[in-house]
Amino acid sequence: MKKKIYSGIYTLPAALASDQLTEGCIVLEGGAFRGVYTSGVLDALMEADLNFQCTVGVSAGAMNGMNYVSGQIGRSGRINLRYRHDSRYVGFHAIKRNHGLIGFDFVFGHMDSVPEFNRQRFDDPRREFYAVVTNLKTAKPEFIGKDSGTSIYQAVRASASMPYISQPVMIRQNPCLDGGCSVNIPYQWALDRGFKHIVVIKTRHVGFRKPVKSLEIGGHSREDLYRRSYPEFADVLRQGDVRYNQECDDVDALAASGRIFVIAPSQKITVGRLEPDMEKLGKLYDLGYQDGKREIERLRAYLKGETIT
Repeated sequence: MKKKIYSGIYTLPAALASDQLTEGCIVLEGGAFRGVYTSGVLDALMEADLNFQCTVGVSAGAMNGMNYVSGQIGRSGRINLRYRHDSRYVGFHAIKRNHGLIGFDFVFGHMDSVPEFNRQRFDDPRREFYAVVTNLKTAKPEFIGKDSGTSIYQAVRASASMPYISQPVMIRQNPCLDGGCSVNIPYQWALDRGFKHIVVIKTRHVGFRKPVKSLEIGGHSREDLYRRSYPEFADVLRQGDVRYNQECDDVDALAASGRIFVIAPSQKITVGRLEPDMEKLGKLYDLGYQDGKREIERLRAYLKGETIT
């Protein structure tokens, strides 16, 4: 019988990160439950006092980013490795109450065996946080910050609401869904903001590219579900694989030039977006934690402006 909770749940770290801030921006890719890799990396960084002044996250990256900004080491991992099979979080009750696969009211509320979300620490004005959403009307990404006048919790909910299985979330009177529909790795936003130091955490190994489906006009595809109401959004969805691969090419080039620093899985990932196997998820968290620890010294060298190999 498969376990409903990760067997190593009690081995996860549990602490509050220091108040020390690191100049720069950390960029968090999405990937649904592949995001437990990011949870592990962020825990390793927090333990090393690497708490970046700005965090931008897409989808699962936004959910991970909240706990990073609140400085709660181990909290993201505990949520996913304990509640993956709780229908209040993923499943029937979540769909019934939230009109989507993820139970955001449960995530943002009280969870037994998981520390309360540290809202006071999260609200610290010294720490910037942005959740990326996709506006269905314009088909463009929007970056919603803590001080934008819009509920950041509503923005994170929209950022992590997957198309096809979730109802749009209203942001500024506009229907929005998963930020990954329009941008998967928002490195360009960080570059445009002028950050000298940019760290990208990916949820796919370096070299991974998506197989590109035919973009020829004709036939039917699942994107057509949105074509009548949001034709531009349907086109953006249809071109998603090409866009993702280009983003990966750009990230690789920027990392090779030393402009940005990338942490990515050190081995091929076989975990699915809605992975049910708790032991696989636990191993993915540990991979992220170990990869994060292994990269600490190289990351410190990058932050000092030293040449890294």
